[in-house]
Amino acid sequence: MNRSNASAGDGANLLALRSHNTALVLGLLRGAGAEGISRLELAEHTGLTPQAVSKITARLRGEGLAAEAGRRASTGGKPRTVLRLVPEAGHAVGVHLDRDELRAVLVDLDGTVVGERCAPLDLGAGAEALLAGVARAAEELVAEALGPPAARGPGSPGAEGLRTPATEASERSGAPARGERALGERALGGRGPGKQGPGERASGKREPGEQASGEWGPGERASEGREPGKRASGEWGPGERASQGREPAKRASGQREPGKREWASERRVSSAGEGAPLGGAALDAAPTLLGLGVALPGPLDHVRGVLHRVTGFPEWDGYPLRDALERRLGVPVVVDKDTNAAALGLAIGGGGADGGSGGGSFAYLHLGTGLGAGLVFGGGVYRGARTGAGEFGHQVVQLDGPPCTCGARGCIEALCLAAVARGDLAEAARVLGTGAANLAGLLDIDQVLLGGRTVAAAPEAFVQGVGAVLDARARREGGHDGAVPVRLAPGGPRGVAEGAAQLLLAPLFGHGNGG
Repeated sequence: MNRSNASAGDGANLLALRSHNTALVLGLLRGAGAEGISRLELAEHTGLTPQAVSKITARLRGEGLAAEAGRRASTGGKPRTVLRLVPEAGHAVGVHLDRDELRAVLVDLDGTVVGERCAPLDLGAGAEALLAGVARAAEELVAEALGPPAARGPGSPGAEGLRTPATEASERSGAPARGERALGERALGGRGPGKQGPGERASGKREPGEQASGEWGPGERASEGREPGKRASGEWGPGERASQGREPAKRASGQREPGKREWASERRVSSAGEGAPLGGAALDAAPTLLGLGVALPGPLDHVRGVLHRVTGFPEWDGYPLRDALERRLGVPVVVDKDTNAAALGLAIGGGGADGGSGGGSFAYLHLGTGLGAGLVFGGGVYRGARTGAGEFGHQVVQLDGPPCTCGARGCIEALCLAAVARGDLAEAARVLGTGAANLAGLLDIDQVLLGGRTVAAAPEAFVQGVGAVLDARARREGGHDGAVPVRLAPGGPRGVAEGAAQLLLAPLFGHGNGG
């Protein structure tokens, strides 16, 4: 018995090791660009044997993920074959849900943007409006950039689906891979067969009477149980909104019935039968699409994909956004805070302190409709024990100060946005700099990066203003290293959306904390 258990464990470890080694090779192929890299160089950089590298690259070529990029002269013997990544073999959609705007991008395996959509959004309009907006943007991007699936022949990249050892193992065991997308499965941090999220089944089906993934049953919340008839914080009662006194929001399917939660609209029965994705056929039919990464203001639970009391919109508390989108679209989804997604994109794309080499630390401060931070240490995003790190805007710097939408008083976000509203950008930058100096003193980071639409509207004022506060702190402390540098984050208005796409892509290339 012990031997059989050990054997099963060894098999699982071997499978994980093979996936890890494949990610290392894929990462080097992507880093080499169009010039490519030889098998010998891959072996030298990964520490793998030439035989192991040959097996991995043969599998990647067979799956359409790698291709020959030519030949390179060697010091002896025949010229070396050089391999490159095939960027068009895989794609991911990145979605940035701001309080008043939806921005979506479609990127390839290199992270190159091949399509973009931007539309107005009211984050307080309810679940149906949000799900419909995301579905519409994603489907338009896929249809425009990837074209009809029938137009891609069997030999096109990804036509047979992107495969890894995880998919092969699931096929041998008889358990279908989640979404039949092996790379997408890896992008979800290993939520494959046997590792489904709350309420999920490997096949995506459910037994009669079982609640659907992400569906709330009568008298219960996604994050907690409660007695029947007792409303939880953030739930709508008859004819009321949790956060405001507005009339009940109209939904796409008509007006909400009294006492009926907005969330009930996330599950529908389509003509294809119960449990079929609603409106997601265009996405599920795109074989190179790995899934969606969705970034929005926090706080939220990144692991479970469940929203908490989103600042300014507490009615979202407990909403299972990831499960609702997966059920609607039929593809894997990863949900994270906007600041974490942007920080991940910067860490991978070379915008951080280390130039993308995998070391160093920085704080990305995002000032737009709100204020938050993404923290990167050693090249990886730091989310904290409960994935709640980075609520930078809600540190109190003025006791009994003006009220903040989070419910506290004197938060940096409230003070900073109030100064912006008055047109006093110097004061806004000073307040933001005070928070940045606290962060630098607490964490001893290498660099501060500024982003967000408010910063983009007056970059010099914020970079100089925040830098001045950090310079003053450095002078008070003394030493020879000088102040923590402050600069504008690259990426522009779509930086968060691009980072959201990396939530799917990063784990494929060895950045394990992407999703």
